[in-house]
Amino acid sequence: MSPRAGSAGPHTLAFVESPVQLLNVLEWAHLHALGAPEETPGGGLTVVVLSPNDPMTRGQLRRMAELARDEGYAVRWEEARGGPGAPFHTIGGLTPLLRRARRVVMGDPFSRYVQLLLTITKARELVVVDDGTATMEFVAQLARGERLVRWHRKGGRPGARDLIFAPVSSSARRRLTPGGKRQVEIFSSMPMDERPEGVTVTANDFAWTRARFGPPRITKGADMVGTSLVETGVVDGDRYLEAVRSLAKAHGATRYFAHRRESTDKLHRLAVETGLEIVRPDLPLELIARRGPVGRTILSFPSTVVHTLPLALVGTEVRVAVCDIDPAWLTQNASPRAQGFLSGVTGTARDVTRLSAVTAA
Repeated sequence: MSPRAGSAGPHTLAFVESPVQLLNVLEWAHLHALGAPEETPGGGLTVVVLSPNDPMTRGQLRRMAELARDEGYAVRWEEARGGPGAPFHTIGGLTPLLRRARRVVMGDPFSRYVQLLLTITKARELVVVDDGTATMEFVAQLARGERLVRWHRKGGRPGARDLIFAPVSSSARRRLTPGGKRQVEIFSSMPMDERPEGVTVTANDFAWTRARFGPPRITKGADMVGTSLVETGVVDGDRYLEAVRSLAKAHGATRYFAHRRESTDKLHRLAVETGLEIVRPDLPLELIARRGPVGRTILSFPSTVVHTLPLALVGTEVRVAVCDIDPAWLTQNASPRAQGFLSGVTGTARDVTRLSAVTAA
């Protein structure tokens, strides 16, 4: 993969920082029948990967980048966090592309990197593709005209970096508000109670995933999906471990699909104390489950997958079950909105079995 592919000036420029964002760019491009830059009048689609430092995320992104290339799209890999000067080098190199692109697609409007890039582009069409449950919060904040803050941080006092970056964040929010000749589309599989005025909302039903993979072979047992709620400081680690152990025992789970942000120490402890086989997926879980083999039941705590897996697995006999987060599991540092937000993630999920919170001693 050439690190500088797509330098001719694409019609559509997509920025991704996670495997799920890249998956949803592919879903969006499939729906809109976008081609490669050299095949499409005006330039087609070029995907820019703003690579993080986390090894597991980088590995999944490289696999997803291969799939994007197999679809015929240009991919430009940027070591966007490769040192103190990396952001300046990356933004400087992308500026000509940004100024020529007619449409910009992004997976994380909360990202400071993306917000900086939005101050440069002259694109009249902006598209936000799913970045998981954060998309629900982004839509609600945009509808209410609030500053863009991730849900698990909301309620805390802004730090020095937040204050310094506030003008850029405010500029990004204005650019993501439709008006005049500027069009904004949100491509999502997540439910939205509030819809910003003038924003086009397009449903993501994972048609590309279902067309390219599966149907999966289904096993008799149950699989469990991990979460990074401990790593983000929302849920207490000991409480989480006990909840996983109780849930696995109650439903006969044997495998635990780790979230890419879960720490090695936590996963080691889970393996030792629960007996679960820890699996580190090399692709987003929607693709892993669709390819199979997969358990007849998939157990999850509130997360994006309770919305996306039923769509990716439609037509199969796999059941997705979601377990509520007990308020007693929350840390003292958890955002005041954490419980309500997580309950909303669970309560709005379609085609899932809802489980009561297990007792965590």
